[in-house]
Amino acid sequence: MGMQYDVFASAPLTSSGQFENAAGTDTLARLRIKTIYGTCGTDPGTVMFYDGANNSAPLLMTMEVPNDTAQGTYWLPMPGEGILAADGVYAEIVNVASVMIIYG
Repeated sequence: MGMQYDVFASAPLTSSGQFENAAGTDTLARLRIKTIYGTCGTDPGTVMFYDGANNSAPLLMTMEVPNDTAQGTYWLPMPGEGILAADGVYAEIVNVASVMIIYG
C-alpha cells in the first residue's frame, strides 16, 4: 500500500455528534484520522472518538483535554497513516469548546 497524500479538515464540532466535511454538508465516511485539533473549555475535559454514528459504536480512543487557563488549544498528530475509522467518526465531547479532525 502506498502513502496517502490527500488530507482534509472537518467542520469543528462544538457538541457531541458525527464529524462532517469542512462545509458541514456531508457526514464523513471511512477515513483515517491524521491529527486532532481543538479549543479547550473552562474545565478539563475529554473527547471520545467512536468508529460509527453514535457512542454505542466501537471506541477508537479517548483524549484528555486541559482547561483553557492551562492551554487555549490542543493538537495531537497521529503516527504513521493515522487511526482508521471504517464507518465514520462520532465524538462525545465533555467540557471541550470544540474539536476538529484532519483526515485522509
